[in-house]
Amino acid sequence: MNPIVTVQDAVTAFADFMEPTNAELNAIEQEMPVILADVELLDAHIVTLDRIPTELDNRRIRRARRRALAARVALLNRTAAASLPGGAA
Repeated sequence: MNPIVTVQDAVTAFADFMEPTNAELNAIEQEMPVILADVELLDAHIVTLDRIPTELDNRRIRRARRRALAARVALLNRTAAASLPGGAA
């Protein structure tokens, strides 16, 4: 019978280096409106999984889809504006 050897030391040896950097945390914070809008859209779809969607459900899905798209456009506009040299529009 072979003993079971844990690899915890090998896995946790680099734990200090595996933390997200400030740049990664800032990127997540900038993308948070998109993430939340996508979660809202998923919630709207999940509600209709076990039944036929009503008109109210369809409106909720359309609104959530519009919010998700608007959040993505806003993120792209912020990213594009930040990357333009000289403040050109």
